[in-house]
This record gives sequence, C-alpha cells and structure tokens, in this order.
Amino acid sequence: MTSRMLAFDGGTPVRATPMPPRIGFGPEEEKELMECIAHYRNLESDPPYIGLWNKRFSEAFAEYQGGGFSLPVSSGTGAIYVSLATLGLPKGSTVLTSPVTCSGVLGSIQALGLVPKVVDSAPSSFNVDAEQVKARMSKDVRCLLVTHAAGEPVDVPAIREAINDDSILILEDCSQATGATIRGEKVGTWGEIAAFSTMYRKNLAAGASSGLIFTKDFETYRTALSYSDRGKPVWRLDLNLRDPQYASFPALNWNSSEMSNAIGLASLRRLDHTNEQRRIFLRRLFVALAEAETVCSPYAFHDGFAPFYFPIFVDQEKIKVSVEQFATAVEAEGIPLGAKYGCLVNTWPWITEHLSDTFVARNALLTRNASFNLHLNENYSEREVKDIVEAFAKVSTTYSR
Repeated sequence: MTSRMLAFDGGTPVRATPMPPRIGFGPEEEKELMECIAHYRNLESDPPYIGLWNKRFSEAFAEYQGGGFSLPVSSGTGAIYVSLATLGLPKGSTVLTSPVTCSGVLGSIQALGLVPKVVDSAPSSFNVDAEQVKARMSKDVRCLLVTHAAGEPVDVPAIREAINDDSILILEDCSQATGATIRGEKVGTWGEIAAFSTMYRKNLAAGASSGLIFTKDFETYRTALSYSDRGKPVWRLDLNLRDPQYASFPALNWNSSEMSNAIGLASLRRLDHTNEQRRIFLRRLFVALAEAETVCSPYAFHDGFAPFYFPIFVDQEKIKVSVEQFATAVEAEGIPLGAKYGCLVNTWPWITEHLSDTFVARNALLTRNASFNLHLNENYSEREVKDIVEAFAKVSTTYSR
C-alpha cells in the first residue's frame, strides 16, 4: 500500500516506474526511412525537396482528409505562415485568433503585416465557439484563424453559419487535433485552408520539426506551393526554376525534407489507431474517475477528439491549495502533466502592444486556472488509469478542505 504522505512531501509516490513511452519513431517509421535512403542511394542522388516521398506523403494525407490537395512544409509555424500568406489578405487586415494557441501563430500574423484580434473561448473550454467569434466581429476583420486546441474539434461550420459572410476567410490550425472530426468530417476541411504541425510528440509526427498544409481548392494549393518555395511556380516544368527571375513574388523557403516525409507517411498509416487508442484510454479514465473520491473532473469530451493532452478540472472550492500546487503534487506521484498551461495569448507580456485591443479572454483564463493538462499517449492502459486515479485521490484527500 502506498504511503499516504504525499511524494511532494517526501512520501512514496503512487507510480514509481515511468509511464509507457509512446515510441512515435517505431519499426514502421524506421522501415520507411530506410527505404527512402536506399532509393536515393541506388539513384546515386542527393535526396531533393519535392521528391518521391513528398509526393507520396502529400497524396496520402489529401486522401486521408477526404480528397483535396496537401503539401508538407518544414514546420507547423511554416504551415501557418504559408497558409496565411496564401489567403492574400491586405496589409493591416484584422485576423481573429483563438485565445489558446502557439506563439508561432501570432508571429505569423505579425510578420505578414496583419493585426491579431483575440477571441475568447467558450466557457470551460480552451476553444472558441460561434457565440464568442460573433461577439468579436468587426468591419476590419478579414480572416478567422481558429485553433483546434487539446485535440478538441471546433465546430467551424457553426461559426461559418453565425458569421454569415463568405468574404471572411477561415484558416484552421489543426496542429493539436490531426484526425479529429466534427459533424463526421475531418478538421481542416471546413475552411479555405488548413495548417497542421507534424513535429515530434504530435499524434501525426514526421520528425523533429515539420508541418502540412491542406486545401480543397486547386488554385489555393498552387498559391501555397509558391509561397512555400520562394515564390516559384513549381508546377511550371517548362521553366528553369533554379533561376530566381521566374519567381512570381517574394517568398521564403519552407520546403520539407524527404526523410521527414518518409517518417510522416509511416506515422499517418497508424494515425487512426493512435487516436482511437487514446480515446479508449480516456473513456476508461472517465469511468474510474466517476467511481473515485477526488476533486477532479474531466474536460468535456466526445468521440470526435484526437487527444493530444487532456485537461482535468479541479474543484477549487474543495481544496486548500492552488490548482497549480495540487497539480504539482499529482505530478510528484509519478503522473506526467502540465501544471500551468502557458499557451494563452493573454499571459504573454510581449504580445500586448501587438494586439488590436486590450480585450482579455476571461473564459480561457478561467479554464486554465481551474485545470491542469494530463499527458497521455496511445500506450496508456488500465494500469495507467488505476495509477492516475489513485494519485488524484491521494492528493485530493490530503488537500481537501
């Protein structure tokens, strides 16, 4: 029996062994990577960008999304930047952005001469909804950059209906929710264009730093291709594209590597399994949590999630310490988590002068302050459920009022 003294205070932790590793770079990824290396070795050729594995990964992901056009790029931030540039918004345009997102999103908006305007999340959520978006609409808004945070799919079609203005372009940031669905369709298929991060740790991982862009529109795809490769009309086989005179406009180089594409292709083949195993773990956790005596409760959940991390709420009225201290004590019991989420725009001191106004996303802040983020992966089992709930209960007992 585990000591009732908290591990944080010197007691024995509930979990003495590490959680099961994800092994995102497994035998399938190694096999695909070695095939890629052998291919170019046999050709006696340097692996290029926009090579065979770029083509395979692009086509496979477009098919996974239900049809359309896809291109890999060198990072998730690159995917956001290129997607936003592709929309061709006039300088000075206002872009509505989610309150919980990556700093690369805000950096991309700024770098393109656009103005970010923060939208609040729905109550008890890290994500926006139609009501919150509509409340922040104004004449100068030209784009909504909606982030699907925490693996939760935002109801983009409901937002589109609420806006009721086809001139407002939608860019979906699916970096934390690849494979998630809303109304039976994948995230990334509801807006004009979508960006995905495939960096290490993500459910779909293509190496250390990498990303994907998806659109259903062919001309949008072509424009994105050019913005990802120094403004080149990449599809023009009649031109010497090594000669910069043939570029259509100034742009940066965001090309991906063949090695990254090979890893991503293998990861994509098991993405649905990855997401489903994570959902199975969470369903088991919810059952066990409902039967235990804890001050913890889960974030709202449905089967459309593609879980990346998972927020756990703590009833602040029932504990005598802060939520952050509670979470830190749970972590000391051997449960990996994030005690205080930092990806809230309003908590970054440097961003204030760059925003359109002084609006504070209070729902998002309240959600963050009332919760911690449980880390998880597809290899978590019944044992992990048991240990997590035991740790929650142990800390709840110690810190309850």
